[in-house]
Amino acid sequence: MLTITRKLEFDAGHRIPDHKSQCRNLHGHRYTLEITLQGAVIDADGNSDNGMIMDFSDVKALAKQHLVDVWDHAFLVYDKDEKVRDFLASLPGHKTVVIDRIPTVENLAQVAFGILKTVFTDRYGTGLRLHKLVLHETPNCWAEIVDA
Repeated sequence: MLTITRKLEFDAGHRIPDHKSQCRNLHGHRYTLEITLQGAVIDADGNSDNGMIMDFSDVKALAKQHLVDVWDHAFLVYDKDEKVRDFLASLPGHKTVVIDRIPTVENLAQVAFGILKTVFTDRYGTGLRLHKLVLHETPNCWAEIVDA
């Protein structure tokens, strides 16, 4: 099995409404996202991607379009956190992303994996697929999902 990994970063805010400590307050993180793709190496003379699983610039562009640019400098809010959702809605032009679960790093990783799994598919006929996603909330804390 051969894989490639592309790392991207973004900033976002969130809160964990029922958390026993300070994470229940509005705050933000510099998230680091690692996307690992699995597939066969492209063997097509004259093709720009020849010798690659996927061009890293294409990985970056697709991840930015479908996830990173959507979440970057946004507040990721749980749809049942109504007071915060209403507060953010009262701010003109505020960038808010509502998700269907509490925005812990574990849940955000699952949401991100679901989004990107539909993006990174077998578009070259080389078996391309999203193999693993790692989302760092801080340099010392992260969640990791590996597709079985």
